[in-house]
Amino acid sequence: MTRRPLHCGLAAGSLTVTAALTLAACGSDAGDGKTAQSADGGTRTVKTAMGDVKVPAAPKRVVVLDTAELDSAITLGVKPVGSTHTGAESGFLSYLPREKVAGIKDVGEMMSPNLEAVAALKPDLILTSKVRHGALYDELKALGPTVMTENTGYPWKENFQVHADALGKRAEAKRVVAGYTARAAKVTDAVGGKEKAAKTNVNVVRFIEGADIRIYGRKNYIATVLADVGLGRPAVADKAKDGFSYDVSPEKINLAGEDADVVFHSTYGDPEKAKETRTLNSGLWKNMPAAKADKVFGVEDELWIQGIGYTAANKILDELRGHLAT
Repeated sequence: MTRRPLHCGLAAGSLTVTAALTLAACGSDAGDGKTAQSADGGTRTVKTAMGDVKVPAAPKRVVVLDTAELDSAITLGVKPVGSTHTGAESGFLSYLPREKVAGIKDVGEMMSPNLEAVAALKPDLILTSKVRHGALYDELKALGPTVMTENTGYPWKENFQVHADALGKRAEAKRVVAGYTARAAKVTDAVGGKEKAAKTNVNVVRFIEGADIRIYGRKNYIATVLADVGLGRPAVADKAKDGFSYDVSPEKINLAGEDADVVFHSTYGDPEKAKETRTLNSGLWKNMPAAKADKVFGVEDELWIQGIGYTAANKILDELRGHLAT
């Protein structure tokens, strides 16, 4: 998933390796290569994209560097001491309960975390992914045990299990997954059952400032939520590059409506610059079958696209039920 850096680059937003190591050494035993430990001194090993990593049995000072990791922590009842932010005007994603994120230290923009701010928090666990911050791994692990998944988005359920393992919340994770599965089944029933859900073709369109319009395929976060309800997808979803998205200009937006009974759309950035305003007012959009049937719905980008976790997914299920229930 593409996100625009909103602040200056990595060099300006981070410490040099030497400075970061110095700060870490002043406040954490992770800085000199030792594994940070929990209050009772226990550790366990977590399998990560960067190999096995020893983490505290019960980490107390967790720093998360992306939205998926923040969602996972909050979902599992852990309030991180620090987190990066995306382009959300509200700072941390607005669908997260305010009381759950209150007091979390902002450690910079997601793609360029401020390592000095991270070090100052003396983390005993850092959660992120290789695709986001693999280049910073050596610097991050000097600040505290760093658990990276390989990627983000599509494998979010597997990533959640890694996060739960690192946080020492396996039992809680089982309850979360069971609750989500039951909720998805209820939405399927509300839509009219498995057969009707499968015959209801749903498309998701994202307008992005500075990029083409994105029609989502089958291998991304939101597609997995739709699949969990058993909803059908139009043929254009199979044109997505690597299964992720099929990108079009406003002049080809009619492709988003072909064979689609319902279309959800969100916007990242300025609506004018993202071509949303122009497209939604076009004849191509208004003449889509879903539009004529009043089955086109605007949704929050922070929730549907950026969240990438079970707290977001449960809220999306509720919205799907509200829009699609028979």
